[in-house]
Amino acid sequence: GAGGVGTGVLLCPTALGGPGRCRPGRSSPSWAPPLDFSFCNISTIEDLLQTQPRSGPVPPGLPPPALRLNNNQLGGLGELPPTLRALRLDPTLLRWLDLSFNRLRHIHPVLSTLGALQSLQLHGNDIGELGEVDKLGVLPQLRRLTLHGNPMEELRGYRSYVLSQLSHLTSLDFSAVTKQDREDAAIAQRGKKKGGGPGRRAAPLAP
Repeated sequence: GAGGVGTGVLLCPTALGGPGRCRPGRSSPSWAPPLDFSFCNISTIEDLLQTQPRSGPVPPGLPPPALRLNNNQLGGLGELPPTLRALRLDPTLLRWLDLSFNRLRHIHPVLSTLGALQSLQLHGNDIGELGEVDKLGVLPQLRRLTLHGNPMEELRGYRSYVLSQLSHLTSLDFSAVTKQDREDAAIAQRGKKKGGGPGRRAAPLAP
């Protein structure tokens, strides 16, 4: 966070005056803050290797369990694992990932390889097909997910479908999963088994 004595590391410029001005980074001997590349105007994953994180360099021997890539221009994630390894961050240990407010049109299959992921933020992108969430079903520890602000949110049955495919979630779109949500998801799952498929590119709901 802000305050305290900084290291003097020059951090990346924020894009268009986004929240959280660039500041010197600092590290703690007992914990690592999220590796923060938010508001850095990054358009490809490989750009991370040429950008100084706003949180400062990764402390030796203390890789952070969280990564902020929100509010950038990312349209793909294909090189995420090797890039993270180059940044001394083990992708198999990543627990929290913020990809909100980028230009993602699909949930990239690479996300399904992040087996320790517990929280994933994808809101404010351009993901239009409900079936995209199926790719996340292989993440056994995923508990918190955000998808609001994507075109798929406008599809009827959106919340029930997501929860029918990801029954281990405890929070969706920053809203706790309720007993009623579970019941609606069970109904959606039975409907899918009878032959109903997920919605494709979202169309606005009728009034």
